[in-house]
Amino acid sequence: MGPRHGLEPLVKILIWHVHGSWTSAFIRGSHEYLLPLVPGRGPDGRGRAATYDWPDSAREVPWERLRDEPVDVVVYQRPHEIDLAREWLGRDVPGVYVEHNTPAGDVPRTRHPLADRTDIPIVHVTYFNELYWDNGRAPTRVIEHGIPDPGHLYTGELPRAGVVVNEPVRRTRVAGTDLLPRFAERVPLDVFGMKVNGLPYGTYEDLPQHVMHAELARRRVYLHPYRWTSLGLALIEAMTLGMPVVALAATEAIEAVPPEAGVLSTKVHVLADALHAYAEDPEVASQAGKAARAAALSRYGLGRFLSDWDALLSEV
Repeated sequence: MGPRHGLEPLVKILIWHVHGSWTSAFIRGSHEYLLPLVPGRGPDGRGRAATYDWPDSAREVPWERLRDEPVDVVVYQRPHEIDLAREWLGRDVPGVYVEHNTPAGDVPRTRHPLADRTDIPIVHVTYFNELYWDNGRAPTRVIEHGIPDPGHLYTGELPRAGVVVNEPVRRTRVAGTDLLPRFAERVPLDVFGMKVNGLPYGTYEDLPQHVMHAELARRRVYLHPYRWTSLGLALIEAMTLGMPVVALAATEAIEAVPPEAGVLSTKVHVLADALHAYAEDPEVASQAGKAARAAALSRYGLGRFLSDWDALLSEV
């Protein structure tokens, strides 16, 4: 898993279950991870995830019992969690803030909510995020994504394109859902994720992660139509599965996908042609998928990710 950087004994980390895939990687370190639980498992206390295989070291704790836990550090992911932690723990605890998202709105003038604070480092998950946010006086760090290796599951037996997106209707332009009809003219599409039912394509609603990986890997090519997203862990996961990638040349995707692993462009017709070409040539698709897997394992391996986090936590 990488060096521990002097983090003995184990650190107790308070972290909310906000982003399932990212959390699934983060909690695979060698610490203890406390996940707040509220009645009804609402957004401020979802506890453990039902669709991920998480280790026992990730323990859900009812919010009213957190005062009894000797928490060493808090990992914030939303601004209001800073007040929640102070209220629920009854004391101040060192913390870091993970920024998962690209800035929204008037982007060149978007100031980070923690920009005026110097006591909580902002950890960006991509260099693009750090570049585009106005971080003000806040100290910043970039710790790129890391994912558990699902294995080279790619068969590509179905000449179809797989897309993974949550809430594609609500996030139409962000996720590029409005572009899907143009792609579907060239290659049949299958869409995986939350609230995908009702789309005029093959849909697979909120499958357990290991099931989704196996199904996705049967598709010939992975389509990443996002206009504005931090990176999208599903993109890295698809690459690790051994899938060739067709993606908009936007945000961090141009750093994550090397030329031999797929096709990136801002021209929709170029991307549609690439989808069709991969669908028609299984051998070319398989070779690009192998390159995609090698690139993803090299840059986004779980060991590097956890080692980077150990180094930061030791400083905090």
